[in-house]
Amino acid sequence: MNGPVRDEFFRVLGSLGVFDDPQTLQAAASATFQTAQEVPLVLRPANREEVERCVLVANRLGVPLYPISTGKNWGYGSRVPPRTGAILVDLGRLNRILDYNEENAYVVVEPGVTQRQLYEYLAERGGKLWMDCSGASPDASVVANALERGFGHSPYADHFAHACQFEVVLANGSVIETGHGRFGAASAPTYRWGSGPVLDGLFSQSNLGIVTRCSLWLMPRPAHFEAFFFSSDDDGALAAIVDALRPLRLDGTLRSGVHIGNGYKVLSGLGQYPWEETGGATPLSPAILRDLARRYQFGAWNASGAIYGTREQVAVTRRLVRRALRGKVRKLTFVDERMLRMAGRVKGAARLILRWDLDRMLELVWPLFGLLQGVPTGQPLRSVYWRKRAPPPADMDPDRDRCGLLWCAPVAPLRGEHAVKLASIATATLLEHGFEPQISITLLTERTLACIVSIGYDRDVPGADEAALRCYVELSERLRAAGYHFYRLGIQGMEYARSQGAYDDLLRKLKRALDPNGILAPGRYLPVD
Repeated sequence: MNGPVRDEFFRVLGSLGVFDDPQTLQAAASATFQTAQEVPLVLRPANREEVERCVLVANRLGVPLYPISTGKNWGYGSRVPPRTGAILVDLGRLNRILDYNEENAYVVVEPGVTQRQLYEYLAERGGKLWMDCSGASPDASVVANALERGFGHSPYADHFAHACQFEVVLANGSVIETGHGRFGAASAPTYRWGSGPVLDGLFSQSNLGIVTRCSLWLMPRPAHFEAFFFSSDDDGALAAIVDALRPLRLDGTLRSGVHIGNGYKVLSGLGQYPWEETGGATPLSPAILRDLARRYQFGAWNASGAIYGTREQVAVTRRLVRRALRGKVRKLTFVDERMLRMAGRVKGAARLILRWDLDRMLELVWPLFGLLQGVPTGQPLRSVYWRKRAPPPADMDPDRDRCGLLWCAPVAPLRGEHAVKLASIATATLLEHGFEPQISITLLTERTLACIVSIGYDRDVPGADEAALRCYVELSERLRAAGYHFYRLGIQGMEYARSQGAYDDLLRKLKRALDPNGILAPGRYLPVD
């Protein structure tokens, strides 16, 4: 970026807040898929006031800004702006936990606060409150995931539904608080709606402001907790499983999301691509997958969930889950921490308790068991190295290591027929394009399921970037043609946020009113003139 622009930001941020060295700029422009955008400058403000100053400078100079939290948005674009030339505003230094209230179970945090940081903070205070965490990196931002409407595993899995009181820097440099925060009311961190029109949603999946603080609700630690796991060898069992569990989600028996993964998804969690078994050929054929499933004792569909409450409540729910799934799955197992620890200590106990006798399966289950209790883990990140020839390093960084990952995330009504249709479209499309269809289906709310399709590859293989993007585009088009849209989009699919008619017209008017110079994250979600 030219000297005068850099100098203007240097005056408001100093040497700790402005970076234009080649290594930093290259990292800022790298993702888990091919991008051509250039990032001319990286800003790292230390507080909200410095964010305000950056916005004012950008307006005066007419340069675009692209805010990120920690940049761990792997599969959706990492730190890369949708358009070239945007200055990256890295909010990682805004990493304070500003308030903690045990009685009302909430915490107030800045966007640089990570899953690891919040978990350790809560643990130091006795672990009476649990966060809900996603399967992303422990160093991913909790605020950013909520703003992207991400989800996790516990009864608080819908992250945006458990967030409120946003402090937002608008494009003109002014600051607002949403909800009752604008009145300074005591209810601001506990009551989402405030009075009058609700503005919180304007700053989720948008480019209308920069969120610099919010309140997140926490889950009181339950008196008892049990995880459950099951699988089915029948490829055709998915609809019956979803339809059996739907009534338990609707009536509140199961309060948390249930995650169902296909065999490809489980295998990618157990290790890297089985190059020896395939002789180096890709994609992994269904026949070889079945052989590996028998060896490692997982099914065509494999699921996890959890029950939270008193021992009596857990016992009742356990009986209802067993009854709902009877005859539809195998190896339905309920596990508490004592049982898992015994399985790890005693030879053969894994077979006795879980009916698994493989150490690798226990290595997969332990991190998942923690996730269900709000304990972040880096274990799922290892699956991003699925097609790489070298093992994942201790300091995993998919962007640096040129791991290939594109995520496609459609949602549908919570019915078995929709789960089957989504899985069928994804499986056929990915295999046609030479990729393994790694699919997870989550019973996200009482009425909605979310399907996450991972397109995993090695960016060092010539032509793989182009092939993966073609696959992503065709998969997205097939899903849209079948009536399915996406709960979240990456920079590679922002065109799918566009529609026609009054809704987009309103969004354009809001953008012009709040950001007349178009400086905030151009190209992100909202339609442009």
